[in-house]
Amino acid sequence: MSRWWTETVAALGDVVPLPLVALILLAVALLAALGWYFFPAWVPRRLPRFSLPRWRRPRLPRFRLPRFRLPRFRLPRFRRRSRKRTDPPPVRLPAPRTPEPVPAGGLGPADRLAAEGRYAEAVRERLREMVRLLVVRQVVEPRPGLTVVELTEAAARNRPQVRPTLHAAGAIFSDLWYAQRPATAAHDRRMRELATDLSRELTGEEPR
Repeated sequence: MSRWWTETVAALGDVVPLPLVALILLAVALLAALGWYFFPAWVPRRLPRFSLPRWRRPRLPRFRLPRFRLPRFRLPRFRRRSRKRTDPPPVRLPAPRTPEPVPAGGLGPADRLAAEGRYAEAVRERLREMVRLLVVRQVVEPRPGLTVVELTEAAARNRPQVRPTLHAAGAIFSDLWYAQRPATAAHDRRMRELATDLSRELTGEEPR
């Protein structure tokens, strides 16, 4: 051990002078002492990181198909026009006329019209007879242009029991002459029954 150390020092002394070696050893000892004294101030908190560059795949250009937009087809909108509600015209009574003389055992004007199949005119004639009966019995006053509603209200003020009969007769007349519904024998038969009811309510007797 001592021989190896002696030979190593002799070989080193031939290359480097001993004073220089002593100076180097002294500097190393001084640096070690300073490092020990100031530890850990000289030690970095974070060591540098060495990262290799990542390989990124090259992006190829995207090929997009052109978009074709079909034209939109819209149905036309139809706006409903608001119709103004108008009240129906007042139902006016047929103009009264002088009754024709009826021979004994014969038919009256309304019955003759019904026998000919002219039921609408027969209904109108029976309503005239009912108005004539009301005027004769002084239930209503004769006024031109009188409507069915006005006739019913005027007659009901004096004779309340005739209101349903006149209302039903006015409804049949309005349906046939204003609503333009086809007249049938049933309408004439019903009108004849109403005329009988009105005569019975006013006089207590049925017309012949």
